[in-house]
Amino acid sequence: MAGLRLEGLHKSFGAIEILKGVDLALADGEMLVIVGASGCGKSTLLRLVAGLETPTAGRILIDGRDVTGLDPSARDIAMVFQNYALYPHMSVFDNMAYGLKIRGLPRAAIRAKVDEASALLGLEALLERKPRQLSGGQRQRVAMGRAIVRDPKLFLFDEPLSNLDAKLRVQMRGEIRRLQRRLKVTSLYVTHDQVEAMTLGDRLLVMHQGVPVQLATPTEVFEYPADTYVAGFIGSPAMNLLPGVLGRNGTAVTVAGTEIALAPSRFAAPDGHAVILGIRPEHVVLDPSGMSWPVEIVELLGSEMLVHARRGGEASLTIKIVHGPAMSDVIRVSFPSEHVHLFDQATGLRLTPAGSGVPPS
Repeated sequence: MAGLRLEGLHKSFGAIEILKGVDLALADGEMLVIVGASGCGKSTLLRLVAGLETPTAGRILIDGRDVTGLDPSARDIAMVFQNYALYPHMSVFDNMAYGLKIRGLPRAAIRAKVDEASALLGLEALLERKPRQLSGGQRQRVAMGRAIVRDPKLFLFDEPLSNLDAKLRVQMRGEIRRLQRRLKVTSLYVTHDQVEAMTLGDRLLVMHQGVPVQLATPTEVFEYPADTYVAGFIGSPAMNLLPGVLGRNGTAVTVAGTEIALAPSRFAAPDGHAVILGIRPEHVVLDPSGMSWPVEIVELLGSEMLVHARRGGEASLTIKIVHGPAMSDVIRVSFPSEHVHLFDQATGLRLTPAGSGVPPS
């Protein structure tokens, strides 16, 4: 096993700066998932670690060794791509064995390693087939097997499940997590899919426009998003973000003309301070005495429903509730104070209640 450390990593293509300074440390055996929207720099970061791109500035250390200037073949890593990257003319066995043959391992050792990996992945009956004879999930297992047989210090996954259908993605992400925990190989996993990120990672690194905006466990990222970008990106449906104004000495906020109590929390900002109130759709409560919201759309999702409502020109609200009676044109809701998040409207950064013990943004 090995750790990974990135120090002041920058990457520019001409005048365009893709990565704007990344500092990161992974412990031995950790699975870190890098997540963010397209163009945030996550794949570029992975390619820098792999040696497929050269950083503009900064260092990459694997197991304490500076590998910044080394070729990919000298870094002792294995990469699993989204397009599998299998040799179409080779059998499954030869695809998995190819890297070992290049390294000059004895035939018996190659056979033992391929047999062990194929048993781990359920590929024993497929070793003589060609890639065209395999399903997408089987091809991805072969690509993983090719990585496993090398006994690398570091696994790199570049959106490996993006070409699979929804049902197979669920199955494969469970297999990837099981294998990573069993093999205990330090791993970087890149995805734009937040469900993959939440279920696979020991920690998440959320990227936005080339900058790491939050590094924490999946639970911490979900419960204490560092800013409005993370709040809106992590969670399905996305967190409601409503403009408001702080009042009552930091214990209330006015949204769409209605004052909402934040007690017992108190936020250390002056009255009149412009904020964003965040609340997840599943935490909004139907309340006959609450705020009234005109309903725009109702989406039925089997046992649940999403209600989309709008109040005024800018304030829109999504509510996730158990499927029940038909919705009226107007619903009344309340926001439980324990589920309310506040963000600074100017910076987007999370505001932390005084004495809350909540992780800082």
